[in-house]
Amino acid sequence: MKTLARILPLLALLSMSAFAQSGYRDPAAPAYQENLSYGYAQVLRVEPAYVAYTTTEPRCVERRHSGNTTGATVLGAIVGGALGNQVGKGDGRKAATVAGAVAGGAIGHKVAEHNGSTTYDCPSGYAQAERRIAGYDVEYTYKGENYRSRLPYDPGNRLRVRVSVTPDEGP
Repeated sequence: MKTLARILPLLALLSMSAFAQSGYRDPAAPAYQENLSYGYAQVLRVEPAYVAYTTTEPRCVERRHSGNTTGATVLGAIVGGALGNQVGKGDGRKAATVAGAVAGGAIGHKVAEHNGSTTYDCPSGYAQAERRIAGYDVEYTYKGENYRSRLPYDPGNRLRVRVSVTPDEGP
């Protein structure tokens, strides 16, 4: 058992060196070193690029309609007068009847206004046009050549650029 424990690491080491000599290459590794560097370009001009869009939003207007206030006022006055008639004697009874009728009429009128119907007038909506910034059109110069790009941000006075050099595959 001890011999096997000593032989296994040795076999693993030998197989790794043989594997390396077989020309195996990690598929995730690039096939060659890319000719890539970074530099800075001078920004010549930046203009916001706008996109126009419209939105449609409903605008509802609430309309309140009071109930039949005349009928409710009369009914409230009758009930209030009848209740007021139950109080006092003689002229006091007449005054209580009148006061009950006035109070009952006012209460009936308020209840009818409150219990009215409500409708909502909702037209199809209105269109609202707006402009939003979609990016920035940037003109810049790098090593004597002018370029244009649309960027999602305003780069300021300088712009970091990625430079990649590859051979021309022409004749």
